[in-house]
Parts: sequence; structure tokens; C-alpha cells
Amino acid sequence: MSSPALGSARRPWLLLAPTLVVLGVLLLWPLGRVVVLSMQDFGLGQLVRGDADFVWFQNYRDVLTNERLWLVALPNTVVFAFVCVVLTVVLGTLVALLLQQLRPLWRSLVMMTIMAAWAIPAVTGTYVWVYLFDARAGFLTGVMANLGLIDLATQNLFLDRFWFYAIATLNVVHHGFPFVAVTVLAALLTIPQDLPEAAMIDGANAWQRFRHITLPLLKPVFAIVTILSTIWDFKVFTQIYLMPGGDGSNREVLNLGTWSYITAMSQNRYGLGAAIAVLLTLLLMVITVIYLRTLFKEEES
Repeated sequence: MSSPALGSARRPWLLLAPTLVVLGVLLLWPLGRVVVLSMQDFGLGQLVRGDADFVWFQNYRDVLTNERLWLVALPNTVVFAFVCVVLTVVLGTLVALLLQQLRPLWRSLVMMTIMAAWAIPAVTGTYVWVYLFDARAGFLTGVMANLGLIDLATQNLFLDRFWFYAIATLNVVHHGFPFVAVTVLAALLTIPQDLPEAAMIDGANAWQRFRHITLPLLKPVFAIVTILSTIWDFKVFTQIYLMPGGDGSNREVLNLGTWSYITAMSQNRYGLGAAIAVLLTLLLMVITVIYLRTLFKEEES
């Protein structure tokens, strides 16, 4: 007979077993299938016949030796994600600090307003931004033309790599900052008010109070929103693919997500597309681990 202590140790795992099984089926099995697919010569013919030959790491070699990875897809992905994460966290934090100062009624109204941006589907939001920057009837392109920033007769912003990702950045940050704002606000409301009040009496200004009181207390919250924003922004697909040229017609604006999809679905090179997706996942995991290790080292020191 098993001892009571052993039975107590098994009970949590028995309670978690149904959830773990579901997660294994829904997450681990597709992930493992993608890894296997990335090591196969899998095209339209193999999809029809249902068999495929293993080429092992040949797909990865083809991706890693492709100039498009190093000159286009990887820089677009990394730089775009980095800028979006920084702007999203900074803007969300500023909005949270503003909400903290408002009265409850106005705070609720402003929160409802900004949450509308988060509730809008990515497809709808992307088409709105595309319309605003349309070369013929876009409101914002008209404003920029009147200010002399662009020439509508000769310039289409979606054909330029910089302007394409600048518009995509506005789209992603506008859609993502409400989550950061609400999360940081919830954490701000848990800080005892006597701490900033004491600092204010000692002569600390707003920046000093934020740096020496708010930031250290909310570091775990900032870590969570930063990691989540990094994951979301590295795998941005809809906001890029639906913009003019993002579907592969303009190769200069491909990121790893759209490149993987276009390679697999448009070119019927499913193994190569899966290899790009696996590399994107590994890159994201490495960045997340490095960030977490850096954060933990700072806390230890």
C-alpha cells in the first residue's frame, strides 16, 4: 500500500492530468508535427500522396544560407518587434500613470475608450490604418502632403520599406498599448500611497518617485507585459500580410511570419515554410530566456 504522503504528492498531478492531456494534444502535438515537417521534402505532391522523404536539416541550411533571411526577413522582424515593444510598454505605462490620477468616473470612461482599440479585431484595425494612409484618399497622407512631407504624385508609402513598417508600428502599438495600460494601472493601485507621499514630502519629483518607488515595485509586472508584448510583436502576421505588398508582392517588407506562410502556402514548399516557423520560434525563445536571465540577475544583485 502507498503511504499517505505519497498519495498526497500524487493528488495534484491527478487533478492536473486532464488539463495536461488537453494541452499536450492541442499544443505539443502540432508543434512536434511542425518540427517533423521542417525536416521533410514536403510539397504539394507529398500532400496529395500522404508520404514524404526526410531531408533532415537541408531545409534549415536553405533558409540560413538565403540572403533574404539576413537582409530582409530577420531585420524586419527584429527591428519592428523591438520598436513596437518599447513604444507599447512606454505608451501603456504613461497612459496608466494618467489613469491613476483621474477620478473613478473619468478613469472608467477613459478605460472604456482605450479598451475599444484593444477589442477591435486585427483585421479591422489594419484596414482602418491602410485607409488612413491610402495614396489617393487617405486622410493622414493628405495631411502629410499638405505639410510637404511626401509627394502623392510620385510616392506610395506602402512601397517604401521604412514607411510600410512605420504604419505597421502605429497599427500594432495602437492595438497593444491598452493591455499594458490596464495591467500597469492595476499594479499601480496596489502601491501604498504613503510611499510616494513620503517621497514627495522629501522633495522627490515625479520622475524620481517613478524611478525609485514605482519602477522597483512593479518590475515583475513590467517583465510580464514586456515578455507578452515581445511574443505578440515577433509573431505579427495579420497586420503585415493585409497591408499592400505584405502578401509577398513586395519582397522587401517580408518578415519571418509572412515569409513562412508565403513559402508554404503560395509556393507549396511546406517543409521549407515549417523550417522558417521553427527558426522564428527558437529566436523568440532565446530572446525571452535572455531577458528573463537578465531580469533575475538584476533582482539578485
